Amino acid sequence: MLSFLHLGGRDWIVLLLSLALSSTIWLIHSLSEEYSGVMTVPVEAESKIEGRSNISTLQSVAVARVRTSGFNLVRALGRERRKPVRVKVDPQDLRRISGDDFILTGAARSNYVRGIFGDGAVLETFLSDTLKFRFPKENHRKVPVILVSDISYKDQFMASGPVRTVPDSVIIYGEQDVIGQIDGIRTQPLSLRNVRHDVHGAVKLSRPEGVRLSDDDVAYSISVSRFVEIITTVPVSVKNAPSGRSFEVRPPAAEVVLRCVFPLKGDPSDGVGVSVLYGDFEKSVTGRCVPVVSGLSPGVIEARVSPEVFDCIEIGQ
Repeated sequence: MLSFLHLGGRDWIVLLLSLALSSTIWLIHSLSEEYSGVMTVPVEAESKIEGRSNISTLQSVAVARVRTSGFNLVRALGRERRKPVRVKVDPQDLRRISGDDFILTGAARSNYVRGIFGDGAVLETFLSDTLKFRFPKENHRKVPVILVSDISYKDQFMASGPVRTVPDSVIIYGEQDVIGQIDGIRTQPLSLRNVRHDVHGAVKLSRPEGVRLSDDDVAYSISVSRFVEIITTVPVSVKNAPSGRSFEVRPPAAEVVLRCVFPLKGDPSDGVGVSVLYGDFEKSVTGRCVPVVSGLSPGVIEARVSPEVFDCIEIGQ
């Protein structure tokens, strides 16, 4: 057919390469076009259902007619014989039908079309009625999150409340003898310097060996206020003492340092009282008691009492 062409060996190579390049360009263009077709994709679900495995052990098969690129259609043909697609599913979209079996049905399935059939896939209709998954129960328990932090504040600034984490507890999964020894999950160290404004962020959790966590990280928030110090001296009393019994507290007065939100509203030292509790005295062998501060106004962030321990002596014994 090409006998009329006078081609040398090199010319033949160039011609064949040109034909191969043209075919490749045509194939890429064709596969980039959008088509309507039936896709069959094996699926396994990943979900955070409390008290259960996070990966389903029963695979399901999603069958749907979709509009998508030729690349996705060709990829789906190979996927039918390979490992399933793992899709993260919101626990609220799963309905338990019996035992460890859950189904993803109705409108919820449309939320996962791209995760199952690929980016750019547009659902025309599902041909499979339901997607069924099995999430076996696992040993688990809920434990608090323990924030590990090293935080310093700019002069005249401090936290106006405890550092909060969300969530403040997590669920741990694993062998019973392992999780039974874990009383809390610590965060990775959080280090902040010269803080003067409210701080928000996220910090990763440290996962003990041999367990799985319901969350990989937690959000933290710190409310920060500028403060001023007010120093006042307050007499110390014995609170809840039985009628007819007299006590002497040494020293009889305490110095109280109040750290208050700036600017001040009124005198925060008004109404402040310091006392030792009779119950603590009764339990104590030496009569030494830790003081309790009362009557703090809402603007007081922190109250420090000096000395930190008082001697309580019953009079007339």
